[in-house]
Amino acid sequence: MPGHRVLYIIICAAGPAAQAVRLVTAATERGWDVCVIATPAAVEGDFIDVPALEAASGRPVRSGWRRAGEQKRNPPADAVIVAPMTMNTANKWAAGITDTYALGVLAEAVGLGIPVVALSFWSTALDAHPATRRSVEVLRGTGIRVLYGEGEWTPHAPGTGGLQMAAYPWHIVLEAAESAPTPHA
Repeated sequence: MPGHRVLYIIICAAGPAAQAVRLVTAATERGWDVCVIATPAAVEGDFIDVPALEAASGRPVRSGWRRAGEQKRNPPADAVIVAPMTMNTANKWAAGITDTYALGVLAEAVGLGIPVVALSFWSTALDAHPATRRSVEVLRGTGIRVLYGEGEWTPHAPGTGGLQMAAYPWHIVLEAAESAPTPHA
């Protein structure tokens, strides 16, 4: 249908993931067809409410690769959101490691020119590791919009992540995805 937009939301194992249904609901209310893809750690660690995400999106939450011969599960994406994005995901993605379905989707999105917006969530202790900032710069260099730093979202002090979850700015990542150019068909 005209104006039909598909949004992949990739959810990593971080505190705000428990509230990811807020992002899915907001996106569907704005007319997006949402496909949720979670990292295995987000599913196995019970960071997400799978039934709530499936009810909000109207689609199964995916976290594993499809089987040989199985048809593709989701329609092609017009945009991708990664939120919350962990340091682990940022570092693996920047290094081109695709050992999970979510990372494979992200690596492929770069090559396909699909707009991707990522909203980080990690502590200042993890942020101090040189690989973290290097990875953010690598991702930005490939055209990924990483919402990280002053004026967007900054790392929190170690042990205070739980206090930051209510303020996690789901709205800015959705707005950034909506303002991204639509990929060529």
